[in-house]
Amino acid sequence: MFRTLSTLMKGAQARTEDRVRDAYAIELIDQKIREAELAVRAAKGTLASLIQRRRAEQRLVDGIETRRSDLETRARAALAAGREELATEAAETIAGLENELRLRRETLDRLDAKIVRLTRSVEAGQRRMIELRQGAVQARAVKREAEIQSRLSASLSGQTAAEEAKELIARVLGQDDPFEHSEILAEIDEGLGNEGLADRMAAAGFGKATRTNAADVLARLKSTN
Repeated sequence: MFRTLSTLMKGAQARTEDRVRDAYAIELIDQKIREAELAVRAAKGTLASLIQRRRAEQRLVDGIETRRSDLETRARAALAAGREELATEAAETIAGLENELRLRRETLDRLDAKIVRLTRSVEAGQRRMIELRQGAVQARAVKREAEIQSRLSASLSGQTAAEEAKELIARVLGQDDPFEHSEILAEIDEGLGNEGLADRMAAAGFGKATRTNAADVLARLKSTN
């Protein structure tokens, strides 16, 4: 039972993490790009330090080689002059310089190897940064399109603003005309009152007509000709 609950809790936690990652995907991408940029910047700084150290080491090597060459020239001159003791002292110094040169050249070789490897890493990191930035632009475009599609789907699934406006217009146009309604009420009141009784009796032939009609006007016109 406990194992089942633990599994369910882990599954729920994983789904929550997925939803959070989806909701903040762009922010997470930007953060990861910033971290990658910091890593590339740090690698560039390390590479610059190695190159600087390599140049300093090369200057030392060049100085030692210049000193050794000078001492060799002087030692040959001392031998030629029969000053073997001076030549021997120079030879000892030259041997020490050559041993130091060997060690410093080994250091240069190691530095060169490190510089080559780190240069490749920096170049790869720089290419990766370009790809990440391009991917971030595409991700923003896709997320924006998804948001627009989501809002559009939500609108289409329910009653849209256009449909609501159309319904309101039909409702207004379908309402009764208040003026016509008033006239009909007046007619009803007139029919219910005594004022309409004389008209109805005259129309039935009882008594003088209360209203002039077209026949009366036509008869009057004929009689005046």
